[in-house]
Amino acid sequence: MAKVTFAGAILTTTYLYFSILISDPVYRLNQLGLICSAFTISMYLSPLADLAKIIRTRSTKCLSFSLTVATILTSTSWTLYGLQMSDYYIVIPNVPGILTSLVRFCLFWSYSSGQDNYMYRPVQA
Repeated sequence: MAKVTFAGAILTTTYLYFSILISDPVYRLNQLGLICSAFTISMYLSPLADLAKIIRTRSTKCLSFSLTVATILTSTSWTLYGLQMSDYYIVIPNVPGILTSLVRFCLFWSYSSGQDNYMYRPVQA
């Protein structure tokens, strides 16, 4: 519950910051782009939090292969779109998604045994 409250406080503070404190629309958009870029980069780096565990145990059981595939497809498509639009607020945060996906593919290639390949259960909604 504390994490949800903390996340709600962050969102409320961010909303108030952009709606009340920043009146210039161009500056507001630039600041919003920076904050969204930081959140996107942290999202793409988060699966590597278990990197030491993966290397120590030599097992990729805590990584999702399907999420890795989705991440590389999504981040690559957004990067290509951002390049076409010349929008670096789209390009820069999605490049780490490509790089971390490649790192995760290397981990799957290096540490995945035959028994780990199909041990993922679908998430119940």
